[in-house]
Amino acid sequence: MNMIDYLIANMWQVWAVVSIVCLILELSSGDFFIICFSIGAVFSIVAAVFGLGIYWQLFIFAIFSLLSVLFVRPVALRYLHKNDPNKPSNADALIGRTGKVTEPITAGGNGYVQIDGDLWRAVSNSDIPVGTTVRVIGRESTIITVETL
Repeated sequence: MNMIDYLIANMWQVWAVVSIVCLILELSSGDFFIICFSIGAVFSIVAAVFGLGIYWQLFIFAIFSLLSVLFVRPVALRYLHKNDPNKPSNADALIGRTGKVTEPITAGGNGYVQIDGDLWRAVSNSDIPVGTTVRVIGRESTIITVETL
């Protein structure tokens, strides 16, 4: 038995790998699009287990992926993202947060601030020594603007 015959005989394994890969890729995107293909692959696993041919499995994959895009994705976006048009990005969500200065910030220069274990390059209008608690008041690219509390 060659490799292609083995894969055709065990297509449920191929669909399982497709489903898991799609789930992993969804973790990096977060827009609930790639997970629709994972759902389609799960239904194809069921088709493969029941002995349907490869063309039926592909058809079921396409149909259930499309149905997921049309019906599951909008519900997931509405429920999980709350359809907030002004949803801040991860970096924009830093504004208003507090952190500790880990490298002194000089007026007009920069230093570093730790917020939740992450180090951010920070600027300020005044000198701020190490250990001072600061609040983020702005962001430009990956550099945050802070003020002392």
